[in-house]
Amino acid sequence: MQSGGGQRHFVLIHGACHGAWCWYKVSALLKSAGHKVSALDMAASGVNLKKLEELRSFSDYYEPLLEFIANISEERVILVAHSMGGYGISIAMEKFPEKISVAVFAAAGMPGSDLNYKAIDAKYWEIFKIYESTEDTQFIFGNGPDNPPTAILLGPNQMASRLYRLSPPEDLELGKLLVRPIPVYNNAEANDEIMVFNKERHGSVPRFFIICDEQHCEEQRWMIENNPPHEVKLISGSDHMVMFSKPQELVFYLLEIGEKYF
Repeated sequence: MQSGGGQRHFVLIHGACHGAWCWYKVSALLKSAGHKVSALDMAASGVNLKKLEELRSFSDYYEPLLEFIANISEERVILVAHSMGGYGISIAMEKFPEKISVAVFAAAGMPGSDLNYKAIDAKYWEIFKIYESTEDTQFIFGNGPDNPPTAILLGPNQMASRLYRLSPPEDLELGKLLVRPIPVYNNAEANDEIMVFNKERHGSVPRFFIICDEQHCEEQRWMIENNPPHEVKLISGSDHMVMFSKPQELVFYLLEIGEKYF
């Protein structure tokens, strides 16, 4: 798989409970096409050494991404987010718009100046009724059983039925081995402060949304309708873990986006 127009730098951000490891197929394909790739672990994810109890807000969780972008001295990067990773790249777009050529949301949360992240969360719970049908999701009560949960860990059955339904079985097994709990933030004020976006900064970065049509499709189309991106593409036959179920199709669009927006 080759692309023209010179080398580009793709920065890949994982979703909840996952880590940089989930991008191994996409990273290899992008590198084989001659591009630079940085797949990052968010705090307390993947091999990041932060402890779960140290994370108090989105600012703490996405610190590895924000530090990485802050320290970039080269030309602009292409941010690619999956699922909950969309919150992280949205924050980066607000803080560092001059360092980002385009932001790609692959079945990812896409807040903006016209769509608050709380509305996206509410829509997710409305569609999937996670609290009423948790399957084998584990809720962690770090502050005791009488207080709200402090973290959630995806269970293997939920991963198989909801997220990895069309992915190769070996990738599901990899995921089962490597997922880590994701914090549940009860510090609403800290999150509200960092999750504020304006059209002059955040809105200056082109947004590209990739729909994965077999999972979360209703929420994806709702976000697109309420916060229209610059362009939308569809990957048919993908489950939520598009980097596993349709990696070549995803990379095809990433290269196309890089050609157009870099």
